[in-house]
Amino acid sequence: MSKYQYVPEPALVKGDHDFASLTRLVTDINLRPTPKGWYLAMIGANALLFTMVVAIGYLIWEGTGIWGLNNPVGWGWAIINFVWWVGIGHAGTLISAILFLFRQDWRTAINRFAEAMTIFAVMCAGVFPAIHVGRIWAIYWVFPIPNQMAMWPNFNSPLLWDVFAVSTYFTVSFLFWYVGLVPDLATIRDRATDKVRKVAYGIFSLGWTGSNRHWWNYEKAYMILAGLATPLVLSVHTIVSFDFAVSMIPGWHTTIFPPYFVAGAIFSGFAMVLTLMIVARKIYGMKEIMTDDHMEKMNIVILVTGSMVGFAYMMEFFIAWYSGVEYEQAIFILRATGPYAWAYWAMMTCNVLSPQFFWSKKLRRSVGFTFFISIVVNIGMWFERFVITVTSLANDYLPSSWDYYSPTIWDVLTYVGTFGLFFTMFLLFLRFLPMVALAEVKAVIPQADPHNYDEETNEYHAPEIEVPEPQSKKV
Repeated sequence: MSKYQYVPEPALVKGDHDFASLTRLVTDINLRPTPKGWYLAMIGANALLFTMVVAIGYLIWEGTGIWGLNNPVGWGWAIINFVWWVGIGHAGTLISAILFLFRQDWRTAINRFAEAMTIFAVMCAGVFPAIHVGRIWAIYWVFPIPNQMAMWPNFNSPLLWDVFAVSTYFTVSFLFWYVGLVPDLATIRDRATDKVRKVAYGIFSLGWTGSNRHWWNYEKAYMILAGLATPLVLSVHTIVSFDFAVSMIPGWHTTIFPPYFVAGAIFSGFAMVLTLMIVARKIYGMKEIMTDDHMEKMNIVILVTGSMVGFAYMMEFFIAWYSGVEYEQAIFILRATGPYAWAYWAMMTCNVLSPQFFWSKKLRRSVGFTFFISIVVNIGMWFERFVITVTSLANDYLPSSWDYYSPTIWDVLTYVGTFGLFFTMFLLFLRFLPMVALAEVKAVIPQADPHNYDEETNEYHAPEIEVPEPQSKKV
């Protein structure tokens, strides 16, 4: 018998941290006085939010004629931005639910971040379907509720499926996020010194005491919600893709859209998580929890999903040629060489070429380069939604009906304003709620494992495993 020295994975939490130091590092952000920089950021976010409110108010007053819609482009920036924001929210549920079920412990540092981003992104996405219908006061017609005209939505329409899919996604994601918050809210409650905080955090921590029964119920509920959320990662953007795929419009009528949209959503979602994580960990001093190892793993996911998206782009051209349908062939040639070629090649550069730099380990671990690529990816994914939506509508079956789509200032202001909603909610999250899943991070540090831990030297010793020697066979 020989002894095999087990070589563990790199530590998920860097530095000489224990339970107490992690508690102080995470909860002090919420308990100390609000920094001036937070107020400055909130003023900027509120200014953008006010811009969105003004743009929507003017839209209600004047109608959708203030947008750049024309005939035949009846879907413009509203649908583009809806699909883009829904995609941004995909990484949160993937990191939280799927990686949890696969027992990927590296998710613990970023899952709270990603879950919050999911909820706020879906809120931004929900703005656009509500306002693009024209008669906003009649938006309740999309819901299957009795009304005086005995009108019912068309249950065969993917547009109605969107209502159910996105609302279910938001509900389950919110519950999943809140259940994970409960132990950490109780920690802040116990550390708070003023009565207002104690009462507020006490209410939302639901009387958590950390007893064995509470932990058992918590882990059971968390597992059930993870199981419910996992299929939603695939179903939500699949149903969003059906808005396009079930139509007969060239460039949309294709079966590759569901997996292609899901991969693109994870691609853009991980990029947005990286953008926010890199900024937050710098400002709040979280580099020992949100480490370069986490960033590298996320960059690998971006490389994989970006390659899947690039493969889908190539398959679209192949299937258009293989189908023998001249309309399908023409629309893809027009995308690459027609009036919107600038958008198409911007999409290809950002989504296909830029992630390939992450084949280099040095670049995967470069904070500055990762931040740059994360922004480039989301720009590229916005262009993807623009290319899909606009090019197929602007160049339909009859060349006599073709028209060039250009957004107006009100299209732009509404879209930019949704960033105000997103960042307002995100700043409130950073200020009042723990940005790191403290209870989960504590579970992955060496002190959480009672075996092979020497309290005298305060070190974790890797276990030695006895492995039998291979026996040579005599011939």
